[in-house]
Amino acid sequence: MPDVGDMVTATLAVDPHDETTSVALAVTGPDGTVVLPVVTAGEGGVWSAPVVYALPGVWRLSWTVTGTGAGVEHELVSVAPAPTVTTSSRVYATTTDLANYLQAAPPLDAARLLADASRMLDARVLAYCWYDVDEATGMPSDADVATAIGRAVCAQVAWWGEVGDSVGAAGVGYGNVAIGSVNLGRSVTSVSGEDSAARQLAPQVADELRAPHLHGKITLGALAVSW
Repeated sequence: MPDVGDMVTATLAVDPHDETTSVALAVTGPDGTVVLPVVTAGEGGVWSAPVVYALPGVWRLSWTVTGTGAGVEHELVSVAPAPTVTTSSRVYATTTDLANYLQAAPPLDAARLLADASRMLDARVLAYCWYDVDEATGMPSDADVATAIGRAVCAQVAWWGEVGDSVGAAGVGYGNVAIGSVNLGRSVTSVSGEDSAARQLAPQVADELRAPHLHGKITLGALAVSW
């Protein structure tokens, strides 16, 4: 799968072909823009053209062959976005923090997992806590609190690693399904992703936020201590 910004050489093999064969390519981007790159004939009936994937999304390559071997061929290409995490939410830990917490190399998607865990704790725990924050960023202003919340976020990511799921897919049931001669069954009470262990708060989250040295620096509301 190409990444956004990649320039590739698209090719089409035409058989049969002769001196009457002509090939054109129309490249349609995810935004509907159509580009007509220069197509070059090569050896063995292979035509090629440069294609730049300037946007992430699904691109369509439409080849039109006239003369001998005439025909039309379409190809869909899925282009990945740049491997960065774009978020307007607060992220309380870095990949370095996670590596230190795990005492191991973090997963390659650690930045996304930390952002997801930060949003989860914001909604389920931190919204019901009281602690001093920086007015400009909303981040904890006390170093001990900031460290504790960062470790709680890392604990949630570590929990996802243990259960092998970070989005709750493991909690989605399928009722009764037949695939050929195989019948699968699952209770209909497990049809929600909220049933998954991935949607549970890691036990270590409470340990980090209830540490004795945080007394007087962070107060956990009733909803925050109910897990």
